[in-house]
Amino acid sequence: MNSKVWESSACLWLFAALFGLFGHIAPLQAEEAETEKLQSAELQPEESKKPQYPETIAVLQMLYGGEVRARYRYLEFAKVAKADGHENIAYLFKAIAHSEAVHEKNFSRILESLGTKAATVDLSSIKIETTKENLKYATEVELSEIDTEYPRYIHRVSPEKHLVALEYINYAWEAERQHRELIKEIQSGTGMFFSMLLEHFRKNDSTYYVNQNCGATVTELPLDRCPICHKPLDTYIVVPAP
Repeated sequence: MNSKVWESSACLWLFAALFGLFGHIAPLQAEEAETEKLQSAELQPEESKKPQYPETIAVLQMLYGGEVRARYRYLEFAKVAKADGHENIAYLFKAIAHSEAVHEKNFSRILESLGTKAATVDLSSIKIETTKENLKYATEVELSEIDTEYPRYIHRVSPEKHLVALEYINYAWEAERQHRELIKEIQSGTGMFFSMLLEHFRKNDSTYYVNQNCGATVTELPLDRCPICHKPLDTYIVVPAP
């Protein structure tokens, strides 16, 4: 083989080798880009798992826990009052428990819509006393929730502007104000005039109605719509007497 033919063959071989090497670069780059894309897609759900309304969720969890405990506590208060022969006081406690159950359901539903389950609530620390002590506790808790806790919760969640959560927290606050009116007379009767208070409850029978949307609690139905959530009257139910 002469030198020209050899040189020509060598050049062709070298060209083929270079083509084989660099011709694979584009597919390799495409493969790497696809791999990076898949890895990015795998990481993306982790980012999306971060709650969009962290403060709202935290407050709803606290409120939910409070409502679960309140419902349980008032039902137990009702049992004690009934066992002691105080049927009307037992009925008041049961009505408040029904209202708290509505709030509990609402907060759980909103948490679920935000992709979060309502936390399990420990009820073991709840203490049930005599009817007199239970009335005193109910008064202090209701007034405390109205005057301090709810305004603080609303202040915390307002910047995140979750309108449904704000709406139902306000509903709960308004219902607690109604509870305050229902038990206001108890505040002065849990001391030395307790026997007079019991006599008052024995002589004054009431019927309690609870709105199943907002927890409004009344002894007389409004003329048209619920004054809190403005739903029609058929959203109220009569609380069965204990």
